[in-house]
Amino acid sequence: MPHPFHILDVFTDRRFGGNQLAVLPDAAGLAPAAMQAIAAEFGFSETAFVMPAADPRHDCDVRIFTPRAEIGFAGHPTIGTALLLARLGRVRRDAGSGRIVMGQRAGTVAVEVRFDGEHARSAELTAPARPSHAAGPPITAAAVALSIAPREIVATHRASAGTAFVVVEVPSIEVLARATTPSLERLAALGEAAGEGILVFCRVADDPRHDIRARMFAPAHGIAEDPATGSAAVALAGLLAGEGRGDGWQRWRIGQGIEMGRPSLLVAGARRSGGQVVEARVAGTAVHVAAGAIEVE
Repeated sequence: MPHPFHILDVFTDRRFGGNQLAVLPDAAGLAPAAMQAIAAEFGFSETAFVMPAADPRHDCDVRIFTPRAEIGFAGHPTIGTALLLARLGRVRRDAGSGRIVMGQRAGTVAVEVRFDGEHARSAELTAPARPSHAAGPPITAAAVALSIAPREIVATHRASAGTAFVVVEVPSIEVLARATTPSLERLAALGEAAGEGILVFCRVADDPRHDIRARMFAPAHGIAEDPATGSAAVALAGLLAGEGRGDGWQRWRIGQGIEMGRPSLLVAGARRSGGQVVEARVAGTAVHVAAGAIEVE
């Protein structure tokens, strides 16, 4: 039986940049094993499957699969799926903005869609969980995993806003560029959060396009390196906002995928209230690349 699909590049405004995504906008009736097989067939970091909402408070349910496993929440599938559904006329709209509420395994994910005339221009999601962070694995273990020197690591953390990551700060773009994908054995030494991925980042002061440069490795999911990771961006935003003082929003422009030749831009933000980080969001764009149908027995 053929199932329609669309391919988008997410967190970019040009084709063949950003993070590739396949979306099946009418996936009702597909068994989880079939979804996993389809995700492996596409081979992208994630494939999204849209189906009727089980909860009346949601507009739809979205299940997300990597080539190896289903995950509870991911940013670029959420942004890309929202923009696709908007372009298919399936997002509630009021003048220049629209809203879609998705049920995902990690919880409720609300997405605001901004329109330019009839065109869905960009989308911003609110992470399904309040940001949290804790001390990270030993610097020595992180250095071994990334094939860099311990002195080249500023700090390590565990951070989450729906999906947990090990987050490693390095001092420069040069060190960031030399980091390598960890082996599964070295990744396991970093603890449970590293199974979802290890985000490496540095702060930049002289780049008019970016405040942060980042790379993300998720070999346990069959992803040697990911060109744009919205779930890691909201986790990082929560972590960075926790360093600040005062209440209100803080935002960062994150450049990712540059070392891979698939440059991406993620605009991540977090809000403090009462001295605590209470909310994180990430915004971006997407371009449509292809459409077709995949045969499923």
